[in-house]
Amino acid sequence: MSQQDRRPTRKEEDILRLLATKAHYGTRNLNHSMKKYVEARTPEGVHIFNVDLIWQKIKIAARIIATVKNPEDVIVVSARPYGQRAVVKFSKYTGALSTSTSRWTPGTLTNQNTKKHQEPRLLIVTDPRSDRQAVVEASYVNIPTIALCDTDSSLEYVDCAIPCNNRDTKAISMVYWLLAREVLILRGQLFKDEEWDVLVDLFFHRDPEKDIEVRREDQADEQEAIGDKEEEGGQWDKQQGKVTFVAFSPSADEEAWKGQ
Repeated sequence: MSQQDRRPTRKEEDILRLLATKAHYGTRNLNHSMKKYVEARTPEGVHIFNVDLIWQKIKIAARIIATVKNPEDVIVVSARPYGQRAVVKFSKYTGALSTSTSRWTPGTLTNQNTKKHQEPRLLIVTDPRSDRQAVVEASYVNIPTIALCDTDSSLEYVDCAIPCNNRDTKAISMVYWLLAREVLILRGQLFKDEEWDVLVDLFFHRDPEKDIEVRREDQADEQEAIGDKEEEGGQWDKQQGKVTFVAFSPSADEEAWKGQ
């Protein structure tokens, strides 16, 4: 088999996915604890992660999650708005729990008198800086923490760091998508070489205001197209949802006039 005909392996496909979503792009700032994951720096000063290390850490994090017998004992948190949808979708497919809002309620893990008190066995955060309150509370009660860490993130109280770009919705979504797929494979719910039929697009953050604007533009274009067709002699058919053209038939008066 030639080199061109060779099919890429699962690892190569995953690395291409990470590269396509720019999950290996960091920031200009670099924390000393994240130096071991950085392999290059662009002329603009942006640090670049080692993509192979990102893939390896995703595999390790998936093994940690799969060891928890009850999926609901895993809680996923994201204070960043563009990571909320990815967190909800990850929880849906893996059975984990996710926070209903981007704001973390203080005392969720430490205060038993609160109504939202929880006792998970594992915590996953999208950003150890934005989700600082959850990470600190987890350290008080000895709950291991998995975090998506950028180049400027601190690894304090973080037990397993996944180096990646945690400031872009596509990068965050791709990491959570790969993590969810690996967890399903380890649990036996998905075969190792089987393609997961869930698209990563479902994990992307969507701005409701932009969606409304796009719908309004589509409706305006549709109304404009209807007006143009009606000017050409067509009639709008509500049942079929399209413009129909009616053949011209002369009236009786016109027939009598022609006869004269």
